[in-house]
Amino acid sequence: MLTARLVRNGRKAFGAARTFSSLPAEAHDVASPSPDTRPAYSHTPAGRNHLFVPGPVNIHDSVLRAMHVPGQNHRDPWFPEFYKKCLSDLKMIFGTTDGTPIIFPGTGTGGWESALTNTLSPGDRVVTFRYGLFSHLWVDMMQRLGLDVTVIEGRWGDGAYEDKLAEVLKADTGKKIKAVCVVHNETTTGVTSDIGEVRKTLDAASHPALLLVDGVSSIGALDFQFENWRVDVAVTGSQKALSIPTGLAMVCASDKALGCMKTATSKRVYYDFADMLRLNPSGNVPYTPILPLLYGMEQSLNLLKEEGGMPAVAARHHRLAEGCRAAVAGWGLQTLCREPRWKSDSLTVIEVPEGIDSQKVVDIAYAKYNLSLGIGLADVKGKVFRIGHLGNMDELMLASALCGAEMALLDAGVKLTPGSGVARALEYWRSTARVIPTREGLMQ
Repeated sequence: MLTARLVRNGRKAFGAARTFSSLPAEAHDVASPSPDTRPAYSHTPAGRNHLFVPGPVNIHDSVLRAMHVPGQNHRDPWFPEFYKKCLSDLKMIFGTTDGTPIIFPGTGTGGWESALTNTLSPGDRVVTFRYGLFSHLWVDMMQRLGLDVTVIEGRWGDGAYEDKLAEVLKADTGKKIKAVCVVHNETTTGVTSDIGEVRKTLDAASHPALLLVDGVSSIGALDFQFENWRVDVAVTGSQKALSIPTGLAMVCASDKALGCMKTATSKRVYYDFADMLRLNPSGNVPYTPILPLLYGMEQSLNLLKEEGGMPAVAARHHRLAEGCRAAVAGWGLQTLCREPRWKSDSLTVIEVPEGIDSQKVVDIAYAKYNLSLGIGLADVKGKVFRIGHLGNMDELMLASALCGAEMALLDAGVKLTPGSGVARALEYWRSTARVIPTREGLMQ
C-alpha cells in the first residue's frame, strides 16, 4: 500500500521515500557521473568482447587448452613425427592429396610473398584482379617485387571477371603470361570469386600460366578444391577459418609450382620453399617453429574432422551466412556484393544508407555493446561495415552480433524496426537447425 501510494504521488515522492536497499534507483534520480579520468579503453566491462571481424576470429576453448603448454625443444626426438602429422593433416582444408603443404611462422602476407618469389622472376608478366583492399595490396607486392603486372579492375563488390580474363589470355598469343593471381575471398567487400571458373578460363585458352590463389579468409571455411581446380599455390593464415592466433602462414604447392623454383630468380631467404622442402620430409624445420600454434592447429583440424570434414564445415558457414543475409534484408539494407554467386559465406559486408557514416556504427557497437565489427576500408571507408562469421562460430554467437549491430544501427540514426533483422535470421536458423550429433536421444 505504501509503495503504491508513493508511486501515485509521483516521482518526487517515490525518490524521497526510498529507504529500502531492494528498491533500485531510477535513472533520472542518479547524479551524472564525474568524467572518467582513467586511460582510454582501460576499463574491462562485465561479460565478454563479442568478436565479429573477419579475422582474427573466436578461438574454441579446446584449442586454447591445447595451446597452453610449457616451453619445449623442437629438436627432441618426439617432434619429427608430430610435425609430419601437422603437414599431412593440413591437406584436408586445401582439398588435396598430392599437393605439398608448407608451414611458415608468419602471416598470410608472408604466404603471398612465398607464392610469388618461389615461382616467378623479376620482369615476369602476371595477371591479377583488383576489387578490394587486399587484392590491391597483393598487386602492390607484385609490383615491388619487380613483376610486370596486368591488373583487371573491378567494382568493389564484384568478383573475378572471367570474361575479361579470357580477353587478356586470348591476346597473349605468345603465352608470355607466367601466372594468374586471384584473391579467392576479398574481405574488404564480402566477395568470393569462382576459382573453378578461372581454371576453366585458363583451360579454354590452352594457357600454361600458373594459378596462384590467396585463400587467407576462405580456406578452412569455404569449399576449396586445390586438385580439382589445379591450383598451383594456395595461401592461408592461422587467424582466419582455422581459428587460432595469428602467426602461421600455410601454403600448398603443386608439383608444377615446385618445378618453377629451378628457374625463379626472385630473391628469397626466409620464405624459400627449398629450405623447408629439404627438411620437412624428415619432420624437421630450418628455424624455430611456433609450437603452441601448431598444437592449436592440430586441435582445430581435429574439430573440423569431427564435424564431418570440409563439406560439413562449408555447409555450416553457408547456413550462418544465409541467416546473416536474411537479417540484412530485414533491416531494409543491402550487401555490397550484389551478385548471388559471389556472396561470401565467410563474412557479410553491409552498405549503410546515404548520409550515415558506417564508422559511427562500428564505434557505437564497440563503445556501448562491446561488439567488434569490421570497418569499411579504403574505397568503401564510411560506406560499409563488416560482420565476420568464419571459423569457430554458431547461430547463437552470430545472433549476438546481429543484436548488437541492430542496436548500433539504430543509435547511428538508421531508420529500421527493432527486431526486424534479428527475427529474420532466427527464423531461418530455427527452421534449418539440426540436432547436434550425439544429442539425438534428447529429441525422442
